[in-house]
Order: sequence, then structure tokens, then C-alpha cells
Amino acid sequence: MGEPLRASTIVLDAKHSIVAQSLDSPLGAETVNGDGFGFGWYPSDATPTTEPAVFHSIEPAWNNQNLREITRAVESPLFFTHVRAASGPPIQQTNCHPFRYENWMFMHNGAIASWPELRRDLTVAIDPSLYPQVLGTTDSEVLFHLALTLGLRDDPIKAIGQAIRTVETVGHAHNVQFPWQGTVAVSDGATMWAFRYSTSGRTRSLFHSTDVPTLREMYPTVERLATFSDNAKVVVSEPLNDLPGVFVEVPESTAVTLDGDGYRHQPFLAA
Repeated sequence: MGEPLRASTIVLDAKHSIVAQSLDSPLGAETVNGDGFGFGWYPSDATPTTEPAVFHSIEPAWNNQNLREITRAVESPLFFTHVRAASGPPIQQTNCHPFRYENWMFMHNGAIASWPELRRDLTVAIDPSLYPQVLGTTDSEVLFHLALTLGLRDDPIKAIGQAIRTVETVGHAHNVQFPWQGTVAVSDGATMWAFRYSTSGRTRSLFHSTDVPTLREMYPTVERLATFSDNAKVVVSEPLNDLPGVFVEVPESTAVTLDGDGYRHQPFLAA
């Protein structure tokens, strides 16, 4: 997020771009993420109620020419990209992230353990008015709509926390020791929130970029940094390059808020 940026800068052009991570994800639970992808973006003239656009495909990201065409054409102040390794639910477009509701977008990297056993109880906890918007069969989409049910639009950090606690409560009732695993990103088009938490305390990786003015001081000869505005912020599952200090690891049990004031960390579901 930041000043409008050509999406291909992150999706295609970085040394360890999102498309590159679809083929080789060294820090991921699955090295190859070839079960589809999604790209979602807010237009440069977005208002507080603007619905983001989304493009989903079940093709591997590395093999989709349309993704290359779209990300080279689109300039956006805030966009999400996700590459998928299916953990059980079928490979279909409605199961590809990011998920969308009104002006909100949501992505999840992780899984609800024993999802087939927990699915019914968690699904019926969704507000009936929201249920018709659940188009796929993933645990991630149910978590998103559960958070909407619990007040995501008013207090995202509290709602995501309550949704995950609901997963843990239902999981423990089914004798699942570690029900929740993963990182989450959610946005209303103006602010982004990112979360790193798992019941086991061994959560999948999450990083965000160091502020761009500091990076320019650290690496005055790196021409690529001129591409990014001073207020540009990037949140990723894995660093996009190998330069020391460019990406900062988000600690366990942490929520990160990203807006015009920068980054703010706070404890999230800490014991």
C-alpha cells in the first residue's frame, strides 16, 4: 500500500516475487503453491465504499499470461496477491483468495486443523444475512465471514481475534489440540491489518518492509527503490529479496496496523 504502484513491481519483477514464490517458497509449509491464485486491487480513485476488483484462476500463477497482463496494466494504491496450495478443499475459483465483501478484502496463509469436523459448527455461527456470500468451501472464507459476523467492520483486530478464539473453542470441543494456524491480511481499502498467530505458537512466517526513506539511506545505489513512494509498505509471507534489513519479521502473536502513519505492532491473542 502507498501511492499507486504498478502491481507487477511486486507480483512479477521482484527477485523473489509472488509468482516466483508460487514455484519456490522456501519458508512456506508447501514449497510449491500451484493450486490457483488471486489478485485483488482497489482503484486509484477509490472512495471509502469502493468495492475492490478481484481476479481468480485455478491455473498455477507461473503459467498464467493473464496475470502478467493485468498486473502490468493495473496501478493501485493497495493490492493483495495470493498463491494457493490446497490443503483439502477442492481446486476451484471460489476457493481462491483474496475473498471480498463490500469494500473489504481478506487473505489467509494457514489452515484450520480437522476442518471437515469443525466446518459445520463454524459455518452455522455465521450471521444468516452473510451466509449467502460464502461462495466456496474453504476454512479461510468461513473465518472471514465469521469475523464479519463478529464486527470486523467496526474493530478488525477485535473481530479477527474473536473469530480465531471461536475456532479454538470449537476445535477443543472436538478434541483438536491446535485448531488454528496462520497469518491473515485484511483491508477496507484505506487501512491494512496483518496478523500472525497460531494455537501452537509456531506460526507461518510474516514480514513487512522497512520504511522506504530508511532503505534509501541504507542502499543509495539500489535504483529499484526509486520505484516506491516514501509511504509505500509491503507485507509478505516471505521477503521479496535478499538484502539485509529490507524486511522485518513480524513477531508471534502480533497484529500490525498499516496506514498513513506507518506501522503499529500490538500483542494479539497473547497468552
